[in-house]
Amino acid sequence: MIKRLHHAAYRCSDSERTRAFYEDFLGLPLVHTLELAETKTGSRITALHTFFALDDGSCLAFFEAPERPFEFKAQGDLDLHIALEVSREDLLSMHEKGKQQGIETRGISHHGFIESVYFRDPDGYVVELTAPCDNHAEAMDPSQNGARATLESWQRSKARAPASRGHAAGLSDAAQR
Repeated sequence: MIKRLHHAAYRCSDSERTRAFYEDFLGLPLVHTLELAETKTGSRITALHTFFALDDGSCLAFFEAPERPFEFKAQGDLDLHIALEVSREDLLSMHEKGKQQGIETRGISHHGFIESVYFRDPDGYVVELTAPCDNHAEAMDPSQNGARATLESWQRSKARAPASRGHAAGLSDAAQR
């Protein structure tokens, strides 16, 4: 039924600043824009919807709606981020490019099955570039990785843990530090 991601949409405060980050810095071409004047319920709106394409045809999209309040804040990695796959060579060059251009750049983080670099876009969203390691395919194979058992164990530990430990909020002890 579901074939692939078409687009994931976020708010932005300035479409041109967003374009500069996603197109000029990350290399995702601006492929479509849509000016909105009315919602499907008939409400008046002034908004611009922009679409930036990934190599597979899916898009990251943004809404600039100046008349509609939205709290832009720096997101934490656990709160909200998007991860985009690149080659290891591109990961290394983007890490250097981010530092050279003064963009908030963190990493390279080694997660065992991927390596990652993290950037912050103009509105505070975290964008992760990820390069798969040699063991990526087996690490992502649920018949080999025990993902279901780990989730079930996590759920059991939350039921036993007092709320003050953070499990009610979905945080492991390590993530709280």
